[in-house]
Amino acid sequence: MERTPLAGLDERVRARLLERARRRTFGRGEVVLHAGDPANALHLLVSGHVSVGVSTPAGDTAVLAVLGPGSIFGELALLSPREERSATVAALEGAVTLSVAREHLSALRRDNPEVDALLLGLLADYVHRLDARLLEALYVPADRRVLRRLLALSRQYGDGSAGTTVPLTQDVLASMAGTTRPTANQALRAAQHEGLVTIERGRVRVDDPAGLARRARWR
Repeated sequence: MERTPLAGLDERVRARLLERARRRTFGRGEVVLHAGDPANALHLLVSGHVSVGVSTPAGDTAVLAVLGPGSIFGELALLSPREERSATVAALEGAVTLSVAREHLSALRRDNPEVDALLLGLLADYVHRLDARLLEALYVPADRRVLRRLLALSRQYGDGSAGTTVPLTQDVLASMAGTTRPTANQALRAAQHEGLVTIERGRVRVDDPAGLARRARWR
């Protein structure tokens, strides 16, 4: 497994956290967590990628994030008095998680303050990402937001180097960028015309990461 936020925990505490973790396997498209479900566990993503989505007032699904191996999800609801999931998490491909039950985590939090520090760190990272996305939504044009999401995803599905393929549809990229599919397609077509990417069926290949990064910068 890749380095995870758990790597910052004392080895003994980390072992206790994982010793009662339940290994769960999900197929492509299978829901890991449903919005509105009881918040009874957090998940550590061992392999595969998952999408985090919410329902819009219009009944559509907005993809907020795509998470890769080493990510932790489901922890925010454990810190909330509502005790229910706010988003739906689904496997984008075959995925494996380690699920840690709320009761086990609560017991560790009582005895080990560093577990609380871990959760607070995850919360701080989440707020930081929200701030960054809000600034983008307010000041960055939609076409550049699409390219930014593509760049970030190329580092999740590979090392971000030339030739890295992001196996996600334009619908998903548009949703993550907070725009429409036609706008995302227009942005990707323009980038392809410049030799920065290659659009394939259900995926996009990054051909010129440096050029794509320049194209995605704020003006």
